[in-house]
Amino acid sequence: MIPPTTFALFVTASLALVLIPGPNHLYITARGLAQGRSAGLASALGVETGTLVHIAAAAAGLSYVISQSATLFAIVKWAGVAYLIYLGVRAFTGKQTETGAPEPQPLRKVFLEGMLVNVLNPKVALFFLAFLPHFVDPGAGSVAAQVVVFGLTLLLLGLISDIVYALTAGALGTRLKRAAKTLRYVSGIVYLGLGVATAFAGRK
Repeated sequence: MIPPTTFALFVTASLALVLIPGPNHLYITARGLAQGRSAGLASALGVETGTLVHIAAAAAGLSYVISQSATLFAIVKWAGVAYLIYLGVRAFTGKQTETGAPEPQPLRKVFLEGMLVNVLNPKVALFFLAFLPHFVDPGAGSVAAQVVVFGLTLLLLGLISDIVYALTAGALGTRLKRAAKTLRYVSGIVYLGLGVATAFAGRK
């Protein structure tokens, strides 16, 4: 059983982390600005579903394997880069409405894109590998179970943060419909920027 003091410390540290704007927040914000609240929320749910994959990988030890294998790390990293660049290019060149806004994507597709953006980010896998072990106590029971509990706690806190960003961006996007064309370019730049940042990410 995880000691209450350790869990409280983990929650405090996790809150500090999720309150800092990161790549996921930028992605969700771009989605919300471009397509409204529903798309922002769908992308937030997709991102955190991707977090479930990372939790499972960390519990199974796959995160450690990826961190130790330059080849596997490179495969995941460049797949993520390619996907983000694709999203950026699509934002610039995809079909548009009469107002110049990008053609709305089905929410199911928005959800899947959010999940892929997170799953294909090897830095998230390494984050779980670097952050969670500080709170895991082999003497407190199953290590894998503790990783799952900590991971789900972090996911819940992250989801709350993501929803706030999604709703805020969605509200701003609705008010800025006249600037739809500009928002489309902003979304494209965000995706391309995330792709470039991922490309320069190293295992260390």
